[in-house]
Amino acid sequence: MTEIMTKTAELIELEENFGAHNYHPLPVVLEKGEGVFVWDVEGKKYFDFLAAYSAVNQGHCHPRIIKALTTQAQKLTLCSRAFYNSILGEYEKYITEYFGYDKVLPMNTGVEGGETAIKLARRWAYDVKGVKEYDAKIVFAKGNFWGRTLAAISASSDPTSYKGFGPFMTGYELIDYNDLVELENAIKDPNTAAFMVEPIQGEAGVIVPTEGYLKGVRDLCTKYNVLFIADEVQTGLSRTGKMLACDHENVKPDILILGKALSGGVLPVSAVLASNEVMLTIKPGEHGSTYGGNPLACAVAMEALKVLKEEKLAENSDALGIIFREEMTKLKNETDIVTEVRGKGLFNAIVIKEKNGKTAWDVCLKFAENGLLAKPTHGDIIRFAPPLVITKKQLMECVTIIRNVILSFD
Repeated sequence: MTEIMTKTAELIELEENFGAHNYHPLPVVLEKGEGVFVWDVEGKKYFDFLAAYSAVNQGHCHPRIIKALTTQAQKLTLCSRAFYNSILGEYEKYITEYFGYDKVLPMNTGVEGGETAIKLARRWAYDVKGVKEYDAKIVFAKGNFWGRTLAAISASSDPTSYKGFGPFMTGYELIDYNDLVELENAIKDPNTAAFMVEPIQGEAGVIVPTEGYLKGVRDLCTKYNVLFIADEVQTGLSRTGKMLACDHENVKPDILILGKALSGGVLPVSAVLASNEVMLTIKPGEHGSTYGGNPLACAVAMEALKVLKEEKLAENSDALGIIFREEMTKLKNETDIVTEVRGKGLFNAIVIKEKNGKTAWDVCLKFAENGLLAKPTHGDIIRFAPPLVITKKQLMECVTIIRNVILSFD
């Protein structure tokens, strides 16, 4: 056991010595994953209640997705967009029909998807809406998080993201989330190109808007000829109990951004979907990516999307999410440590009150000791987002772990 523990410490030390210090992980070193479980280098097994920030909705190393990966990897992985490839068109047809859009622009990461959406919105504003060049405005909700590029942090209201990295991108305006009056006042400006918003704010702590908010966003954007951009990188692909979080209010954004679980956690794949009117404003040479739309990504993404539907993961997320929130609400009624429970589907969070000097970080360390992995955000919030392949029996085992750990702090 001492030798194994030394291996854990050794691997952590390697990262500390040779990697940038831009993350603060829990002191667990993982080496294997399958379904809802991960194992560390000591052989200890955990329930994964973060799912790589919802990138492994289909479960770790899903056999169908891995088979698609290995089959395609033996044929062709990358040829760049300098040439056509035999699978890109098939993937483009599949994903556009899947979500009901005319066109898709494939990229790699979620933040690239956000950047792509903003470029599309600005070009559309100039070429279609008639905004004077360089005057286009993009409106964002405070509390948003869509990455850490300069464009993304320019839209942030969190000093942890932006402090010390200016000057920032111009042409942005921030308004309160879940406030339709503020939204209308902002987008009345005829120079407004788009409003970009997470249907449920993830990194902010799973902030669920008032029912009717998304429909109100859709109506206002239509009224003022402004593009509604939905950042569904984390909330999309069955996480909240629907294929898209926007589906809870039956609204369709003008631009849809997907990522994370689009590959089932196998490799970085993102996509931006829009109408011909929006997408065809960008011409050859004006946007792209060496790896965007590569054959390997296309094969994996199609299989990942098939798994979501064929294994009814949105339905499972919806049903088990209701049970989970009921159990967390019972826990909240037993202790003053849990002050709030919120979420949709299997995208949930609890707010932890510091007690006897113990914080949400200490709670997560104790979870890990007891075989469940979760991570705090914003100091006092614990997000729970297990792979959507979790069963009711497994979920109840996790509820027991969560309950016992939290009550041990009381």
